[in-house]
Amino acid sequence: MNEVINNIKNEISENDVVLYMKGTSSMPQCGFSSRVAGVLNYLEVVYKDVNVLENEDLREGIKSFSEWPTIPQLYIKGEFVGGCDIITEMAMSGELDELLKKNKISYSSEAATKIREANKD
Repeated sequence: MNEVINNIKNEISENDVVLYMKGTSSMPQCGFSSRVAGVLNYLEVVYKDVNVLENEDLREGIKSFSEWPTIPQLYIKGEFVGGCDIITEMAMSGELDELLKKNKISYSSEAATKIREANKD
């Protein structure tokens, strides 16, 4: 398990944005992973997708590493941000935009505005 944890640490330190998910960004294998990948893709964020379904040790290791029980998990600049519900809420509130700006991550602010406009009550 130490090797898995070391690999996770390397992955999140070498990439500005990492999404641990079921499936890949182009072919998510669950609705929650699909939603988070969809938000990132729509915002034109460049990120590394890591398919936890390819390795059971990784699937359990990421949960242990973050102390978060579910997948997907989003990391920005080495910090755990959250799972599907948190990322969705952050996209709707504008918090995700602020976090991306603060960390100098390129994204489409126009797309972020469109997401919020399309989901107004």
